[in-house]
Amino acid sequence: MANATLDVVGIGNAVLDVIAHADEAFLRKHRLVKGTMRLVDAKEAEVLYGEMGPGVEISGGSVANTMAGVASLGGRAGFIGKVRDDGPGQVFRHDITSAGVTYRMPAASSGPATARCLILVTPDAQRTMNTFLGACVELGPEDLDRELIEGASVTYLEGYLFDPPRAKAALRQAAAMAHAAGRKVSLSLSDPFCVERHRADFRDLVKHHVDILFANEIEICSLYETKDFDAAAKAVRGDCEIAVLTRSAAGSLVVTPGEHVAIAPQMATRVVDTTGAGDLYASGFLFGLTRGRPLADCGRLGSLCAAEIITHVGARPEANLRDLAKAAGLA
Repeated sequence: MANATLDVVGIGNAVLDVIAHADEAFLRKHRLVKGTMRLVDAKEAEVLYGEMGPGVEISGGSVANTMAGVASLGGRAGFIGKVRDDGPGQVFRHDITSAGVTYRMPAASSGPATARCLILVTPDAQRTMNTFLGACVELGPEDLDRELIEGASVTYLEGYLFDPPRAKAALRQAAAMAHAAGRKVSLSLSDPFCVERHRADFRDLVKHHVDILFANEIEICSLYETKDFDAAAKAVRGDCEIAVLTRSAAGSLVVTPGEHVAIAPQMATRVVDTTGAGDLYASGFLFGLTRGRPLADCGRLGSLCAAEIITHVGARPEANLRDLAKAAGLA
């Protein structure tokens, strides 16, 4: 987009991920639903942290992961999200800026600690997330960086932020800022339970304020209250400019008012941890879109990035995504 200073700016939860392997018995013991994300308070987070196995600590957060992926592809990415002036907050800031993402939001000097997500990876590579939102719940409209939002071709919003009321208000205001500047707005539905909690708000947002929607098969069916994926894809077709619907091993579908573009999955060399697959798919798709690539190429870029992220622990790229895209003829 003309005169853009960034390709994408993301607004989301700034989270330190703690990733550990767990068996099915551990999930049953703690009554955890495999493959989902749930919110926990500080006390429960401490209990789970104390009982889970040895963990790897990596900066995360869904939209922050996406921005790191955009930067790895050679794109210009920015991030808006709240941390506290504590150790995890310092780790998060170091990691995201060293990845090449513009992050200039000052740390809070009071209030809750930096958010953490305890991620349990079962032998089938599924991840079950338990998130203490911490400082993230304090994000409000006053924290928005107008210059970054107005200068980005796309403002990418994290659905998880619809849980705290002030953060919800911030996302709505950010969408208004972006559109007033002639930019695009994108939303990730984030999680099926998140959709259930905020279905009416999401339906309104998608229909009236979002240009590019990201959702997996379960999320889009939940949004339109159907078990039929084709029916959900048909419903979203009339609500936004582009809907990007991922279906794991079945690939993905890009839906616009005028066409349906089916994207074959990119086969991974191995599957170690599916954490961040959807986040990195969004990286590739948004990078391609802001560079004017056809929708099919955008989807292939998304699949390429997702395939890289599931080959290792953690939701930040280990390989240089720009090099992978060049090797695949997509850059």
